[in-house]
Amino acid sequence: MSRSNPLGKFLGGSAGRNIGLIIALALLFIVGAVTSGERFLNLDNMLTILRYASIFGVIAIGATFVITAGGIDLSVGSVMGLTTVLATLTSVQLAATNSSWLLMVVVALAVGVGAGLINGVIIAYGNVVAFIATLAMLVAARGVAELISGRSTQIVTNRDFLSVMRSNFLGVPLLIWIFLLVAVAGWFLLNRTTFGRRTVAIGGNLEAARLAGIKVKRHIVLLYVLSGLTAGIAGIMMMGRTTAGTSTHGLLYELEVIAAVVVGGTLLIGGRGTIVGTVLGVLLFSTLINVFTQNNLDTSVQAVARGAIIVVAVLLQQRFAVRGTGRRKGAL
Repeated sequence: MSRSNPLGKFLGGSAGRNIGLIIALALLFIVGAVTSGERFLNLDNMLTILRYASIFGVIAIGATFVITAGGIDLSVGSVMGLTTVLATLTSVQLAATNSSWLLMVVVALAVGVGAGLINGVIIAYGNVVAFIATLAMLVAARGVAELISGRSTQIVTNRDFLSVMRSNFLGVPLLIWIFLLVAVAGWFLLNRTTFGRRTVAIGGNLEAARLAGIKVKRHIVLLYVLSGLTAGIAGIMMMGRTTAGTSTHGLLYELEVIAAVVVGGTLLIGGRGTIVGTVLGVLLFSTLINVFTQNNLDTSVQAVARGAIIVVAVLLQQRFAVRGTGRRKGAL
C-alpha cells in the first residue's frame, strides 16, 4: 500500500527523513528562543553552534562512509587528539616557523591517514572485527598521545598558523567554511562517484560486492584512511580553535560522531548513507548542547537526553529497515 501512496513513499525516503530532522532542528531553535531569548538568538551564539558543529562534523563525514559500508570507527576521537599532540611538538613548530605553517597541517594529516591505514589493514587483511580493531586504536592512540605530551597541554606558538585558522571569510570563520567544503566533497564522493556506489554496495551485501568484481579489502582500507584523514582535518581545526594540542582533545567524540551519523539516517547495519542527513544530525546535536548550556542544565541530564535520542533513532532505523526488507521481498 505504501508503494502506491506517494506521500508515504516520500516521507519514508531520504527527503522525508531530512524534513523530519529540519523540523526537529526548528523546534530546538524555538525552545532555545523561548528559554534563553536574545542570548540564544544572537549572531555570536549562532556562530558558536556552527564552530562546535564544524569540528566533530568533519569527523562525522568520514564516519558516514565507514558506517555506510557496514563498519565502525571508534578511534576517531583519540586519533584527533594524537594529531594535535604530534603537530604541536616543539620540534615540529620550530621547523614550521623556519619553513611554513603548512608543515603542522601536513603532520596532522599524515598522522590521521597513518592511523586510518593501520585500522584498515588490520580489519581488511587481518580479518579483525572493526569494533575490536578500532577500540584498540582508541586506547593506543590516546596512550601514545599521553606519553608524548606527558599529559600536559602544548601551546600553539606559530602565529601564521593561528592567523590563518582564526581568519574569517565573508564574515564567517574559516572553521565553518572547512566543514562546508568537506561536507560538499563528501556528498559528491558518496553520491556521484564509483567510490560511493561501491561503498553502498559493500554495506548492502559484502559477498555480493566481491562477486561483482569490487576489490572489497582494498576499498575497506581506503574507507578507514578517509576516516583518519577527516580526523586529521578536525585536529587541525581544533588546534586553531583552542590554540593547543593535548591528549584530551576529542575525548568521547566517537560517541557524538556515531550518534550524529545514526540520527542523520545512515544505517548502522550498512547499505545506506546520507551526507545531508549527517550534517543535519551534527547541527541537531550541536544546537541541543547549546540549548542545554544556555539553560545551565547539568551535564548528566545532557548525557541522558543524548542517549535517549540515539536509542529512538536506532529503533526507528530498525523499523524502517524491516519495512524496506519486506517491500523488497514483496517486489520479488
